[in-house]
Amino acid sequence: MTGFGRAEVSAGPVAISVEARSLNHRHLDVTLRLPRALADLEMDARRLIQSRLERGRVEIAVQLSPAPDTPGQKISVDQALAAQYVARARALGAAIGIGGDVTLAWVLERPGVVRLEEADAPAPDTAWPILSDALTRALDELVARRTAEGEALGAELQKLTADLRAQTDLVEARVPAAVARREARLRERIRALLGEAPIDQARILGEVAIWAEKTDVREELTRLRAHLEQCALVLAGGGAVGRPLDFLIQELNREVNTIASKADDLEVSQAALAAKGLIEKMREQVQNLE
Repeated sequence: MTGFGRAEVSAGPVAISVEARSLNHRHLDVTLRLPRALADLEMDARRLIQSRLERGRVEIAVQLSPAPDTPGQKISVDQALAAQYVARARALGAAIGIGGDVTLAWVLERPGVVRLEEADAPAPDTAWPILSDALTRALDELVARRTAEGEALGAELQKLTADLRAQTDLVEARVPAAVARREARLRERIRALLGEAPIDQARILGEVAIWAEKTDVREELTRLRAHLEQCALVLAGGGAVGRPLDFLIQELNREVNTIASKADDLEVSQAALAAKGLIEKMREQVQNLE
């Protein structure tokens, strides 16, 4: 969910530039910085952003400036104030007997006669089309870059899903052998204890059946395969897949944890641990997807 987009739109005397950046985040967290002249448009801008993005920590910076070849400041002359300066200066000269007259340069240097003022900010109804256009273009670029990143991450997630399916196959293939191995170990221990005494076959089979029931992971494997198929469908469907995959990864992790807790076989335990590592990698990658 990382990306960057920038756009600038000019209309009339003003130009609006927008920079959009996004980082990974489970939810949509938007930081929007608008110049004071555009503060009334914040809610409209946020609605536009939320219509384009679903996840990520997004920073949007908006700048308002004069359009190219348009002066950013204008000169304001207070003629009434200048006239007062001239009248008072002449009155003072006459009162104290000093001749001469005031010059234009002297008048222009008086405080408040000449002022530099910022160009008028556009009205909200005039500024919104410009801001909307610039924001849309910046978001287009941001989304395009995020999409390219998402396609690469999708391919990586498909590979991890295939690896997880292989570990699931390994567990499923190992379970019958684990039951037979458990029965053989039990017979060896009883033979070592009883020697040549007769063995109660029914008791052995009963113990093995109890153990097999406690360690039975067939239901977990069935659900695990169903979740893996759903992951494949979500990835193939495209679009905003982050939240559905978040949920599926939680379910995958739940099933693998149960398998690991029931495992009484070295290879099953190793496969469960490998599966947990793959799921953790999938979780990290999904945080980068919208």
